[in-house]
Amino acid sequence: MSDKSTATIARLSTVDGAFHQHLDALLDWEGVSDKAVQARVEEILADVKRRGDSAVVEATNRFDRLSVESMEQLRLSPEQLKKAFDGLPAEQRDALSAAAERIKRYHERQKPSSWQYEEADGTVLGQKVTPLDRAGIYVPGGKAAYPSSVLMNAIPAHVAGVREIVMVVPTPDGVLNDLVLAAAHLAGVDYVFTIGGAQAVAALAYGTESVPRVDKIVGPGNIYVATAKRAVFGQVGIDMIAGPSEIMVVSDGQTDPDWLAMDLFSQAEHDEDAQAIFVSWNAAHLEAVEAAIERLLPTLEREDIARASLQRRGALILCQDQGEAIELINRIAPEHLELSVEAPGDWLDDVRHAGAIFMGRHTSEALGDYCAGPNHVLPTSGTARFSSPLGVYDFQKRSSIIHCSPDGASELGRIASVLARGESLTAHARSAEYRIND
Repeated sequence: MSDKSTATIARLSTVDGAFHQHLDALLDWEGVSDKAVQARVEEILADVKRRGDSAVVEATNRFDRLSVESMEQLRLSPEQLKKAFDGLPAEQRDALSAAAERIKRYHERQKPSSWQYEEADGTVLGQKVTPLDRAGIYVPGGKAAYPSSVLMNAIPAHVAGVREIVMVVPTPDGVLNDLVLAAAHLAGVDYVFTIGGAQAVAALAYGTESVPRVDKIVGPGNIYVATAKRAVFGQVGIDMIAGPSEIMVVSDGQTDPDWLAMDLFSQAEHDEDAQAIFVSWNAAHLEAVEAAIERLLPTLEREDIARASLQRRGALILCQDQGEAIELINRIAPEHLELSVEAPGDWLDDVRHAGAIFMGRHTSEALGDYCAGPNHVLPTSGTARFSSPLGVYDFQKRSSIIHCSPDGASELGRIASVLARGESLTAHARSAEYRIND
């Protein structure tokens, strides 16, 4: 795949004649295309829709290696959540609270308002913004625990005015994570069920005897979760089909190579399919970052996962100049983009496609994951070309307001009549014509 490579990460150069072919192969990802996975998911969805709680319990016992008999054993009480929060070490409790406050403060600024305006003839037009009644949040619980995901999904829902929040989180082997439970308490989650996978998505989408049906499901998960979310879309809303985590770091050669290597690791350690890409037009700097990767990788607790990620989907790309780096950014449309350069503000107008942009040498992507304030649920797999971070707007809907005065109805009726008859929809036309003042 590269004109030069090490055992750890591919090396690419934009002057290589096969560069674009290599880049396309590197970026190629389809997380829900496996027919066997789709068939299994469809079977689980149908079973939960038909048998409700019983199907969820059976699937949870099978996939999470549990032996529970009822959904009641898979529901956590508010008292359990509060106990988890109160029992945290003070340092963790304070950090969680500080992060929650910053996330809330940022998302408060996103709240849209309803609006109306009146035309000269008295007709009133406008838009009414209404929060969803009930939202479901999926929190991953497999290879790592994610209290930050609880905050990032639940707090915008609260800010939006959602009445009830239902959280699902898998607990393989029955292992509960106190930080996740504490985050649910802090974020004001109403229901918490220790279920995951396609069965959890089905329970949220269709409702069961114990799990309330929701209006929208948000939050990332594995391939089964992504496939299930796509399948239930239409029954409920979804935020996005989330692929593996991604980071793209662009450096002008002046940032400490150790910092940059660790920034790449911060996403590579998520899972083996995560993607970390480094871009620079400084060849010596790229060599230094590569050396830092080799030196620091063995120091990671999740070395095996990070190494597999870098070998499968990572790359160090040597480009010609800043302009070519910007072209690569917009071609890749990364989930996370670090602009580790001298004047990152000068780049903003040219960066069209990125989920979140981390500006300057001191702004590590990890700060955005936990506590900066903006949401860390971001578009992946190039979907930043047309999609946005999770936010308050994802938990609200808009209704159009049309209130015609008699004169307004008459004027609009004449226009509607002509257009409706042009479409041969005469009932439309006559309905409008009844209100025309002769």
